[in-house]
Amino acid sequence: MHVRFITRFIGILILFLGTAMILPLLGSLYYRDGCAPALAWSALICCAFGALLAVFSGARGESPLSHRDGVAVVTLGWVTAGLAGTLPYLLSGTIPDFSNAYFESLSGFTTTGASILSEIEGLPEGILLWRSLTQWLGGMGIIVLSLAVLPLLGVGGMQLYKAEVPSPVVDKLKPRISETARVLWKVYLLITVAEVLLLLAGGMGLLDALSHAFCTMPTGGFSTKNASIAHYRSAYFDYVVLVFMILAGINFSLHYRALKGSPGIFRKDPECRVFLGLVAFFTVVVTFDVHRTVYDGLLQAFRYAAFQVGSIITTTGFVTADYDQWPALSKLLLLLCMFLGGMAGSTGGGMKTMRVVLLVRHGYRELFRIVHPHAVTTVKLGNKAVPPDILSGIWGFFILYMGLFVTASLLMAAMGLDLISALAAVAASLGNIGPGLGLVGPVKNYLYVPLAGKWLLIFCMLLGRLEIYTVLVLLTPEFWRK
Repeated sequence: MHVRFITRFIGILILFLGTAMILPLLGSLYYRDGCAPALAWSALICCAFGALLAVFSGARGESPLSHRDGVAVVTLGWVTAGLAGTLPYLLSGTIPDFSNAYFESLSGFTTTGASILSEIEGLPEGILLWRSLTQWLGGMGIIVLSLAVLPLLGVGGMQLYKAEVPSPVVDKLKPRISETARVLWKVYLLITVAEVLLLLAGGMGLLDALSHAFCTMPTGGFSTKNASIAHYRSAYFDYVVLVFMILAGINFSLHYRALKGSPGIFRKDPECRVFLGLVAFFTVVVTFDVHRTVYDGLLQAFRYAAFQVGSIITTTGFVTADYDQWPALSKLLLLLCMFLGGMAGSTGGGMKTMRVVLLVRHGYRELFRIVHPHAVTTVKLGNKAVPPDILSGIWGFFILYMGLFVTASLLMAAMGLDLISALAAVAASLGNIGPGLGLVGPVKNYLYVPLAGKWLLIFCMLLGRLEIYTVLVLLTPEFWRK
């Protein structure tokens, strides 16, 4: 591996995060919340340390970047981002314990939205803004953002992009990967601004509008309110946030093509049709399940069912109701949504709709071959045949995902969590959702999870954000052999 390049890249990443802290610092100065010195010191430490790593790494000129280098940079980049993100919490005293601060920080960057904070509304405005900003930066990916300026490093970026966005098919929108990264970020920024304007139009304050938009587009779910979106008791805010959660769960390359003059691309894309169909199906079933059992009015039942389904299937994690008190059918369906996730190429977590669709179609093909053993069949997505190596990778991902889910759930249960809480905590962390059921339900948090359990869930968050392969491959002996 190119250790010097990796060191230089990590240095530039830390420098960038230090620069990003200027926004919450300005917010802190504006609101006079008292945490400006902590944010200023955090920014200074990150900028100084990052600059030292970048300058003294000795990496100069062009260097062939291997796939192994890309995997190492991305994984170490996320771990490092989590460390840098703890500084505002620790120095301001809002989260004085390192383990809890790292849990909150990495939960932000991985867009999980799992929190150890119980009194969010009492936090300084600058810290609230930093907390939301970590999710916005992590949503499209700090590494993908860095690709937009990768020419400064003098290396190509495709290896990093493949490691950062390990969906079944990497969708290059432009010939150069740095151009692709810029396109994605422009679309991401445009939709974020649109949501901010709509929230402001509904009467939400500027800080809350920025923070909630910063956490909707990355499907993160951190809120500035203890009760999340339920705090506002507003159907307008519910539906605005719901629409943007669904947009965030759709492949961003489709948004780009729609903005370029092809709005029919959503209807033509087979994965998008399935994703929207699943959202509609679960919403209808949950609506009728909670109608009369929880809510008297059908429109009221639809409003709360649609929001919870949309929030969990896109792995955002905002809540407008305590779904832990809903009937068993609704809770089971929401638990299933935790595994499905958004589309490939979206900011959502989970297994991704494309993988689920291909797994189902591959299973159907095996049934078809039993009936017609001599038939030659292929698995297709739309009109395109899916190569066997992609199907093999998807099956491997599915087996690893479920194996990790079972193993981590057993470990959480061994630490004293009840069955539902153990299963939901792991599912919510692997799927980068945040709130689960039971002890970690929508009106509770992760503060009282045992210390070892928090670090296990931190590992699950990282696995989920980088879709397992990128992290686990670092743990294999073959990766370190020449």
